Order: sequence, then C-alpha cells, then structure tokens
Amino acid sequence: MKLQVAIDRVPVEQAVRIIQAIDGQADIIEIGTSLTKEFGLRALRPVLEAAGNTSVLADIKTCDEGAYEFDLGFGLGFDYLTVMGSASIGTLETCAKSTETHGRVMMIDLLECDEQRIERISGFQNAIYCLHTSVDSGATADPVAQVRAFKARFPQIRHIAIAGGIKQHQLAALAQENIDIVIMGSAITKADDITAACQACRKEMQ
Repeated sequence: MKLQVAIDRVPVEQAVRIIQAIDGQADIIEIGTSLTKEFGLRALRPVLEAAGNTSVLADIKTCDEGAYEFDLGFGLGFDYLTVMGSASIGTLETCAKSTETHGRVMMIDLLECDEQRIERISGFQNAIYCLHTSVDSGATADPVAQVRAFKARFPQIRHIAIAGGIKQHQLAALAQENIDIVIMGSAITKADDITAACQACRKEMQ
C-alpha cells in the first residue's frame, strides 16, 4: 500500500515547504484540486521540482476535455491525474488513451458514484478507482469496512485507493486489505511537526 499525501488550500511556496518537510516519506505527493484551480497546472512547476523523484498526482478532477487536460498534465510532468467517475464514458476512454500514450496512471474519483454507475465504468483495468468521501461530508467512518464492501461488490476492479479523513490509527488495518493507495491530507500537512507525522504514518503502515 502506497502513502499519498494531499496538499490543499495553501500557496505554492507553502506546498513546496510541505514537500520538503515530508522528505521522501510519501510515495505520492498530491497537488489538490484547490491548488490546480487557484494557480493552474503550469504554475506548479516548483512543486514538481521540489518532489524530485517522488511521484506527483494532480487532482484535476477532469469532467470533460479529457485529451486536452490529460495531455497537458502528463506533458508537464505529473505522474498521476484524476478524472471523475461521473464523467461521460467518452471522457473516461479519452483519458485512459492519453494515460496509456504517456505511460502514466489514471485515477478515477468515485465521489457520489452509485453502484450502477461504478459497475458501468468498472472496465478500466489499469486505472485506480478512488473511494472518496468528500470534505463537505466529513471523514470516512470505517474505511476498512468500506474497502471490504467495495471489493465484495466489484471484484473485477483490481486497483483501489481510499480518501476522506483517514487517520493514523486506521492505517495498520487498511494495510492488510491489499489496496493500492491510502490518501491522507490534513492529518499530516496540518500537523505541528509534518515530518514526524508522516514518519509515524509510514511506520503504522508497515
């Protein structure tokens, strides 16, 4: 299980400082939707540079214009990009094609997708499907139960991530569920000691 650390609602300069504080403890650095909207992908080059060899995800939440947005993001150097599961099948297919062309990774955000919709879009074998509880809805109450229910309902989906208020004490149990990525945000980035918080989460996952 990889640790993805989401950075949101801060200036670019602070995002760079957070990445430096994490100091290679994360497998994936996520540049949150708020940053991509406020500053634009091209203005985030300092973040990519600060990440060094660590993979970087831009949470662009593509809903349309899939080829344009994915080709742009991958061309700038992002390793992962997100598309909404609620987007049209055409958009999902276009994003998948761009991802394959660039040799990168597509994450499908399942925010507010019901079971019928997930079933319909479950055929992207190389995509990561993200179980996502929104900020406005609060934290994920029981992420382990959520993962188990999802895997039982959709055994054809091979790659799973989970996000939404995940806490350090939940990581050890999640690590036993054979998922690809756990996404954490403020539990690390808002900590008094970001480095120590990230190290503690990494230790909990082992």
